[in-house]
Amino acid sequence: MKKIIALLVAIVLTFSFAGCTNTQQEQNTNNGTTASSASEQQVTYPVTVTDQAGREVVIEKEPETIVSGYYIATSILISLGQEDKLVGVEAKADTRNIYSLSAKEIISLPSVGTAKQFDLEQCASLNPNVVILPLKLKDVVESLEQLGITAIVVNPESTELMQETVEILSTALNCKELGNEIIEYANNSIQTLNDKLKDADAPTVYFAGNSSYLSTAGAKMYQNSLIENAKAVNVANEIEDTYWAEVSYEQLISWNPEYIIVASDAEYTVDDILNDTNLSSLDAVKNKNVYKIPSEFESWDSPVPSNFLGSIFIASKIHKNALDEDYLSKETKDFYSRFYEFEADTTLLD
Repeated sequence: MKKIIALLVAIVLTFSFAGCTNTQQEQNTNNGTTASSASEQQVTYPVTVTDQAGREVVIEKEPETIVSGYYIATSILISLGQEDKLVGVEAKADTRNIYSLSAKEIISLPSVGTAKQFDLEQCASLNPNVVILPLKLKDVVESLEQLGITAIVVNPESTELMQETVEILSTALNCKELGNEIIEYANNSIQTLNDKLKDADAPTVYFAGNSSYLSTAGAKMYQNSLIENAKAVNVANEIEDTYWAEVSYEQLISWNPEYIIVASDAEYTVDDILNDTNLSSLDAVKNKNVYKIPSEFESWDSPVPSNFLGSIFIASKIHKNALDEDYLSKETKDFYSRFYEFEADTTLLD
């Protein structure tokens, strides 16, 4: 009898342990990860990454000090939680709202200059483990390597390349899990936006550039994808042989866009367009459908991690009936709270 009871107890315990194991696996799956996938996120050094200049870069050990010579890279580093490792940044850090909102200490860090005039001596004096440079500064890499400093070249000039930059940096800096979260969040947000707009018509949009509203983004430009993700048609998508294109009044009038979207860092105002008598016949001007992309947090028309908010902003103006009035505000608050750890004052977007 005792043997039978013991056998029954053993069977019960076996099923109990199996149940606990299965429950734990289910919990891990529900949380979006498993023990094995979590371990796959951990980086073992030395690690090799291929940067966006096509170079294979060996990172011998997890970097403790970083110099960023490019504001988009700096913004990505903040989203990856690496701001405390920064010892130097690009010039004009005090003009970047995203720094003052999410990582104030960055503003007072030493400047290493600009893409046009990089300060190699200052950079070297900061003794960084790794330096992140834009493609325009790839010629500086050899000098840094001669000084024993590892450099990673990035070129986040489109949504796809920006996400690749996130993957490269999150691997080099051992924060792959967070990097994947950022990419997944943005992709899910665009998919949700597309779902909300699936039954909406696609109006025509003209994107007006920074220096002049007679400068526009053609099919090759990142801004073209912003427009397309907002379910609209870029009137200048026929321009495929250049990037920023100068156009005439006559060309713009012939396109006759329903909406005009102004670059966030434009040197002119929306009123300048509305009051230009040369443009008075445009549907966008007659209906006052001219809007400037916000820059209160950062330039959403740049390939930064928050770039999907640029598409949501455009959609909120051209598809007002398809989106809730506070949709942009909710998305903005959630993203910056999650990845930049500050509460976005979305009243600034009004």
